[in-house]
Amino acid sequence: MNNNTKIVYFDCYSGISGDMALGALIDGGVDLRDLQALLAGLKLEGWSLAAEKVTRGGIAGTRALVGLNQSEVKERRLNDILEILDRADLPPEVKDNSRAVFNNLAEAEAAVHGITVDEVHFHEVGALDAIIDITGTCAALYLLEADQIACSPLPAGRGEVKSAHGRLPLPAPATLELLAGRRVPLEGRDTGYELVTPTGAALVTALANYFGPIPDFTLGSIGYGAGSIDPGYASYLRVLIGKAEAIESAFEEKVAVIETSIDDLNPEIYGFLMERLFEAGALDVYYTPVQMKKNRPGVHLTILVPTESTARIQDLVFKETSTMGFRLTTARKVMRPRETATVQTRWGPVRVKYVPDPEGRLPLHYSPEYEDCRAVAAQSGYPLKEIYRQVDYLFRNRHAPPK
Repeated sequence: MNNNTKIVYFDCYSGISGDMALGALIDGGVDLRDLQALLAGLKLEGWSLAAEKVTRGGIAGTRALVGLNQSEVKERRLNDILEILDRADLPPEVKDNSRAVFNNLAEAEAAVHGITVDEVHFHEVGALDAIIDITGTCAALYLLEADQIACSPLPAGRGEVKSAHGRLPLPAPATLELLAGRRVPLEGRDTGYELVTPTGAALVTALANYFGPIPDFTLGSIGYGAGSIDPGYASYLRVLIGKAEAIESAFEEKVAVIETSIDDLNPEIYGFLMERLFEAGALDVYYTPVQMKKNRPGVHLTILVPTESTARIQDLVFKETSTMGFRLTTARKVMRPRETATVQTRWGPVRVKYVPDPEGRLPLHYSPEYEDCRAVAAQSGYPLKEIYRQVDYLFRNRHAPPK
């Protein structure tokens, strides 16, 4: 990251939804007329976009309002929405990010309902207003020229919510599915209404490079985006927009390190133990062979843990291993800024994580997502190594600098 890197930080203290994200970015400085002109490239009729000033809890903010000039009850599948984006006259970055959000949503809905991605019918998120919310958020970030998207932990409320499928528990199943396995920190809240919608979860899981505390940067502007629910306090999504100065190439966060050496555990248990630790929130787990007292061979267990998950991991180590104690220290975890791109293969979308090059050359390092490649290989019957080759070729061709 260089000194001109623009960062947009989503402070989701009261949750996030599509309209909250759009309203916050408009409130943070995106020109509404520029955004309307860009979204006209969707080549869709029957909608309008406006913004109104609101006050909640004594704080002024903006609510984005998508108006429909005709009643739309059409259900869309993922391919229908991807075709709209393919036909659209939009910048490639806006198209790619919008595709990634809708792909996330389709995968989550498919997992929740036990069907394939192609069978998913978008109800709430297939409506025209939701398409404007999602594509509008991606377009607003493009207009801001955001280089990095960061996000706070997400609040998880309890209760029920109405949906096209009836009443569902909170957080909504699709929301939880979007967050599962992505190491997005959650904060429990005792509320009776939805804080993080599936659309909001899909936006941050597709676009954010980092989840955690506010990174070091110089603050330029602030935006407050209101949703449809007014619980009587300053219930906004807040965005902080600024530029990095002191950050040269990495984000930092504090992590706990749990270590212990074991010489009397059935080796078959270690595989199960690693799975349980990752499920419980461990950031990394690894085993190192060691020679212990009386020259007995043993295993040194090292676990990197988010500080908020330390107690849960400690209990699991005592429960699943024979150790009588462990060492607990705090360390600084330094991470290179990472971005995620989605390449469209002939078998379906595959995500690629990469470290951007500040001078615009081919990314310094990139890696296709294993789970995506594995799923494509299983579905297509092609060898996994061939999937990797194809994704590598498509990614390099897309990101190679012009000659």
